[in-house]
Amino acid sequence: MNTPASPLPQTPANAPAASSSPSPTLDSAQLLGGRKQVAINHGGELYSLRLTRNGKLILTK
Repeated sequence: MNTPASPLPQTPANAPAASSSPSPTLDSAQLLGGRKQVAINHGGELYSLRLTRNGKLILTK
């Protein structure tokens, strides 16, 4: 027996409206400043942004 598909989630009425302006773009070289790793404090939590040998970025908590 087939079950009906779930309805798509609705956006809450109090959700912030999407901005029509584009997000600012930062170059990874600006963030890293020539280093392989930097610490980022976000909301009281410390994160690590690391550049791998293959040129990929990894963000960890």
